[in-house]
Parts: sequence; structure tokens; C-alpha cells
Amino acid sequence: MTISLNEFAESVDFRKDESHSALPPPEAIARAEASLPISLPETGLGFDNIKQHLLNDLAPAFNGPSLSSNYYGFITGGVTEAALFADWLVSGYDQNVQAHLPKETVSGSVDSAALRLLRQLLSIDENSFPGGTFTTGATASNILGLALGREFAVAEAGRRRSPPSDCSVAQLGVVPACILADVRKIQILTTLPHSSITKAASVVGLGTDAVICLPLSAEEPWRFNLDALQEKLRNPEQAVSIIAISAGEVNTGRFATSREEMLKIRALADEHGAWIHVDGAFGLQARVLLPTPQLSAIVDGVDSIELADSLTGDAHKLLNVPYDCGFFFTRHLALQQAVFQNGAVPVADSSEIPSAHNLGIENSRRLRALPVYASLLAYGRVWHRNLLERQIELARTIATSILASDSYELLPLNTDLTQVYIILLFRARSTTLNDKLVEKLNASGLLYVSGTRWDGAPATRLAVSTWRVDVERDSARVIAELDKVSKL
Repeated sequence: MTISLNEFAESVDFRKDESHSALPPPEAIARAEASLPISLPETGLGFDNIKQHLLNDLAPAFNGPSLSSNYYGFITGGVTEAALFADWLVSGYDQNVQAHLPKETVSGSVDSAALRLLRQLLSIDENSFPGGTFTTGATASNILGLALGREFAVAEAGRRRSPPSDCSVAQLGVVPACILADVRKIQILTTLPHSSITKAASVVGLGTDAVICLPLSAEEPWRFNLDALQEKLRNPEQAVSIIAISAGEVNTGRFATSREEMLKIRALADEHGAWIHVDGAFGLQARVLLPTPQLSAIVDGVDSIELADSLTGDAHKLLNVPYDCGFFFTRHLALQQAVFQNGAVPVADSSEIPSAHNLGIENSRRLRALPVYASLLAYGRVWHRNLLERQIELARTIATSILASDSYELLPLNTDLTQVYIILLFRARSTTLNDKLVEKLNASGLLYVSGTRWDGAPATRLAVSTWRVDVERDSARVIAELDKVSKL
């Protein structure tokens, strides 16, 4: 009752992509649905039978984000060979890395090493950001960021009172701490946030109404209106603030700040006791880029985000490791430990590596750091930079075709190609076609895009995020499909 890695690899060849569609055929999904049991068997099917069921009935009905180079939905990354192999080991050895046990297993040290390598890839100084942990994804990381922001902002209001008060939300709870700090409201000031920011606001008890958007203009709603931000921070309603910055915006890929704006926001936050959290689920990866003329607008969008108090990232997006894997960094390790300290600590050690159960939500967690560790070591900084440059080039090549098309329009209107990152937003000029555009583009299964809305109308989003990208091949496929659909 054993299966080797080689046997599994031979059963499903994850290295080739030419034969894989982005979506399974409808009949494969129907067959898989029909094979699902209604009742639990009394004696079981046995390993050999279940292996055949999984490989022959279910696997053909899975979609292809890790197998196809043309899966462009949801900013879903692929899986590199190194990350895939490491993930097999993660399941095989089944490590629980929440407690760091350096005399018993190396898993905690691997977790720490992966975070160190990740900081280096993204040019995040370890001394400035000593706090860090792996999470299930950007949603969990945003929960961590808002939880720490809540703790900091209320405590800072208490410290600034006369006389000062010790107002810890983690210890007292939200309501008692806010009363003690004379705080009536905790507001989250942002621009076009990802839905996970709103979810995180709900989870940490701030409420979805606490999320306040301060767009620069109708034409650039992803950018901050710094005058409006300053006015909100002045606290006319006894409010304390978390500033949530999107790097970048989920529909357009645009960045909320530039270096100059980030410097101003940092100064405002310091003046008013606010916390800065950056949601860089896919935008943080842009920190691997060099400031060439073609990429300077993108590089400027992530310049100086290290001035933030906390950072969210998704490894299962542009880092191309398996789901689920996010990460979180903060300047405030002591605060992170205070908020997420696990009350029951069965093991104490003198290691400099803190136990992960004191840094995040879970008290139990798989070694999701290992695929990150393996992929970073296997391919290095230059490979990751070149990959992102190819992804951007593919997005811009398709964007160029859309700009020249009579059938489609690139969004936002008046987009300059130097602003295009790895996400394309577009719509059909024909309202009739536009209403069905996502469905028609996905109908063949050759590629997959996701739908959204922009300016009150349906829009199509194409996100380039897999390591399998080939600019010439993939641009030809997408452009041909766009042309075919426009003539239906």
C-alpha cells in the first residue's frame, strides 16, 4: 500500500503543457460528478481502486492553472517543478511547524530560512521587518495586518492621552480598550481594496463600514487622494486609523502609491498614530524588477512600500508554489507576538527563531514554507526577475493588440502600455458581445479568463501569472481566440 514519487510523476506528467487545456471538457466534469459516491462504503475500496478513481475519474475534471500556460483567471500561479517536488515531501513527511523544536526537527529552521530568502528576493530588510510568517494566503495575511493595526492604533491613542493609558485590544478586547483610549471608531482608509480587506475588517471586529475609500479621481480610483487622507487622519470623530494600500489593484493591476506618495503617507501616519498595511498579494513581486524605462512606472509603484508597518504577499500567485501559501511581514515582531501569543505553550526553547504558533492564526500548520524554499533556491533571483519580465511582456503584447482592435477596448480608458503590469482589463465594444464575452472566450477550454465589472459594466480580466509563459506562443493563442470570438 505504497506509492513512490516516481510512480506518481509518471501517472501525471506535470512538466509538459502543450497538451493541457485551461479547462476540462464538459463531459469529463459530468463523468467525474457521476462517479462521486453518495454513501460511505462499509469496507472501503482499497488503495489500488481509489488510486484509479482519483486518476481516471476525478483528475481529468480538474481545471489547469498549474498545467496550462493559458489559465488567466484569478491571478492563479502555476507550480514550478522544484515547488511541486517539495510539496510532495511536505505531505509525505507531514511536519507540523507551529512549535519550533530545533533538537527534534529541522522544519522550523526551514520555515525561517524560506522567510529570509523571500525577504532577500523582495529587497525587504530583515532587521527592519523581523516579524514574518507563512499563512494560507493574502486573506489570512490581511487579517494579521488589520489585527496588528487595530492593536497599534488603539494603543497609540492611549499612549497619546494625558495621562497615558495602556489600551491593549489583545488583552482587554475591542470595546474596553477603545473606551479606555477614548476611541469611538477604528477606520480603514484605502482605495479600491481587494474584497479580502473588507472580509478581514469584519473578522477582526472593525466592521465592513470601517473601510473608507479615498480615490484620487474617477479616472484613477486606485490612487490615494492625499488631501482627503490627511483630512480623515485629523480625527474629527475620535477615530484612529489603519491605512491600507493596494499594490496593486485587483482588476487593473495598478498601484495605489508612488515613492513620493509613500513618503508623504508615512509622515502622515507618524503624525496621527496610524498603521500602514500594504496588500501586495501579487504586486510585491514587482520589487524584483530593475528600473528600466519600460518598467519604471511599475517599479515606482512598489518603491518605498518598505515604509509600511506590515506587508501581505501571496506565494501561490507570482511565486508559483502550490496552494495554499501566503506570507506576512511586519516591523513590529513584539506586537505580533503579543496579539497572536498562544496561551498554551507546551515547549519552551532558547532558539532565536520564534515558534510560528505565536505569530499567526493557526496553532497547527503544514510545512508550506518548503515549496517556497525549494523554488527560491532552485531558480534564484535572476530567474524570478526574467519570469516577471516575460509575464509583463505577454500582457503588454496582448494589450497592444487590443488597443489596435476595432472589436475591443482596453480598460481603464487611455491606458499607457508602460502602466500595464500582469493584469489586462478589457471589454468588447459591442454590448451584446460584451455581455457574453467571458463565456465565449472560455468556451473552447483552450484559455480561461475571469469576469468582473468596471465603470458599471461587465469587463474581462486576464491575469498572467504562470511560470510556463511563452510570449510568442501565448500571445498568438490569446489574440487568435479574441479574433475568433469577435467574429461569432
